[in-house]
Amino acid sequence: MPVGSSPSAFVSVRDATFAVMRELGMTRIFGNPGTTEVPFLVDLPGEFDFMMGLHEGAVVGMATGYALATGRPPLVNLHTAPGLGNAVNAIANARDCHAPLVVVVGQQDRKQLHLSPFLTGRGLERIAGDYPVWTSFPARAQDVPGTIARAYHESVAGGGPALVVVPMGDWGEPHEPIPAGAPARVLYPAEVDSSQLDPLVELLAAASSPAIVTGAGTDGPAGFAAAVALAQRLGCPVWHEPFCGRAGFPEDHPQFAGHLDWHRGAMHATLSGHDLVIVLGTKAFQLYILDEDEPPVEAGTRVVVISAHAEDAHRSSCALAIVGPVAGVCERLAARLPQRPPMPELPAWRPPPCATTEPLSAGRVLGLLAELLPADAVVMEEAPSYRDELLARVPTRSPLGFFCNPNGALGFGLAGATGLRLAMPDRPVVALVGDGSAMFGIQALWSAATYNAGVLFIVMANGRYGVMDAQAAARGGTPAWLQFPGLQIATIAQAMGCPAVRVQTSAAMREVLAEALADLRERREPLLVEVVLP
Repeated sequence: MPVGSSPSAFVSVRDATFAVMRELGMTRIFGNPGTTEVPFLVDLPGEFDFMMGLHEGAVVGMATGYALATGRPPLVNLHTAPGLGNAVNAIANARDCHAPLVVVVGQQDRKQLHLSPFLTGRGLERIAGDYPVWTSFPARAQDVPGTIARAYHESVAGGGPALVVVPMGDWGEPHEPIPAGAPARVLYPAEVDSSQLDPLVELLAAASSPAIVTGAGTDGPAGFAAAVALAQRLGCPVWHEPFCGRAGFPEDHPQFAGHLDWHRGAMHATLSGHDLVIVLGTKAFQLYILDEDEPPVEAGTRVVVISAHAEDAHRSSCALAIVGPVAGVCERLAARLPQRPPMPELPAWRPPPCATTEPLSAGRVLGLLAELLPADAVVMEEAPSYRDELLARVPTRSPLGFFCNPNGALGFGLAGATGLRLAMPDRPVVALVGDGSAMFGIQALWSAATYNAGVLFIVMANGRYGVMDAQAAARGGTPAWLQFPGLQIATIAQAMGCPAVRVQTSAAMREVLAEALADLRERREPLLVEVVLP
């Protein structure tokens, strides 16, 4: 029976919103409660789960991990201006991750907003800037259910967080069924018309040496299979984009050539000799510091971008951009192309050398992970000082096997790993996080322990911001910031109810991690291992 169909039954805006959320399968709510959210959150219907975080950054981080693993938007509930302000960094990360979220932000009762009472949020629609893919403050209380339904669809279509501001008094207002109109279901066809690929087929016909660069848009079973099929048909090497937030191609495949360097000169050198570069599931190209005049590719090299997100295409300097389902485009394209000769065999993969004796080193930790991690393990990385070594030692072999914060803003690692494990309870999840990074989202450990998210958190504790120190040294300068060797993450974790151990020798590290990795798949209780590094 449609909501409000019985003339004798009072249906509130809150009741109608819950009906919309049920219809959309949005029954998991991530939040940190505030007084303006009490009318929404008290006495939740039994089928709704409220997953609490102790800081809004952790809340949005958990929801982002959950959305990336499931492909569906959960609902995030934030407390007016303070909650939204605390969460902006995480919302920015969700946008860059293309994670669909429905973010509902509380507000004072609209009946007294003109008086600017206590906890009024000023300009809530603007606090997160351009990071939400869509934002709305419904004109009336009765518009809230339909607006939240639209936010769901906007977040999926836009690939990011959609934000709705809801005053606290709206939830108890009477529902009107007519304004709440929104599609009950939206389909996004995965197939493409083969004839639309004619321009790309022509470019490939004229290319003598194509190459592929993958991004997050090919992460997933269908994306992996389609990217592999295209690479094999082209007989070409495949690189991941710089700063890749996800692995869009199996790194144990013989055609995987490695990770592109973000330095323009190095990228130019790597891609030289290729007259056509096809960029899958991301923009062309992810750059960083403008310290070189060299363009990413040679002057005669054509670049093609294939992405499901229009903003990726619009931000790319390329000869051709195709906006559509990446896996579907790759499948159709591979079917239309002749088989090219196989590429020359790449050098056999070899992990970097590592000392086999004391002292304890990052290489020994990562070498143990490479040795013991199962093929379907999920790795969350937020350890900037050790990222390159992790990528060199621990290949991603399965879809949804690698995640990090693609915009470089710290605070996603602990929370994102927790959300991933909540969404994929049958896959082993390891978070490799620096001690400095951990402090940007340490509150997530409480949620991981409370909700039995069995993540193995490995904190690489070097007592400093290693990347910053290295950049200061490269400039020949003295850093203004301090080191923090006395910080003990394991102690903080234990105080939050998360089991933790601190190891300072290679033998202790190997014993603790080997035991933890042995039962990683079945683990329901999280464990934090703080590895003290020189």
